[in-house]
Amino acid sequence: MLRIVDDALTFDDVLLLPAYSNVLPKSASLTTRLTEEISLNLPIISAAMDTVTESEMAITMAQLGGLGIVHKNMDIDRQAMQVRRVKKFEAGTVVDPITVTPDITVGELLRITHENN
Repeated sequence: MLRIVDDALTFDDVLLLPAYSNVLPKSASLTTRLTEEISLNLPIISAAMDTVTESEMAITMAQLGGLGIVHKNMDIDRQAMQVRRVKKFEAGTVVDPITVTPDITVGELLRITHENN
C-alpha cells in the first residue's frame, strides 16, 4: 500500500556549513594498514583484471603509494614473470646503459648522446 509522508526534505532544503578544523588538508594522512607488514600511503588498489593490472600498472601503483594486484588470467610462467618484474623494479635504474671509456672526447660523447636519445 502506498503511503504519503507529510514531512520530507530534498537536497535543496538542507545546507551543511563547513566547520573550523585544526587539521589542514596537506597534513591529513591517508595511510592505511593492509596487513601487519604492509601499509599503503594511498588507499587505492587496482583491480586484478586482465584489462587493468599487469606489471606496468602494479609498478605505477607502487610508485604512487597504492597497490596493484597482478591478475591470474595467464599461464603460471607469464604470471611469475609479471610478479618478478614488479619485485625487481627499482625506480631510476637505467636498464640498458650506454657506457664510454674515460678517454672519449666531449664531442664524441655529445654525438653518442644525441644518437641514443
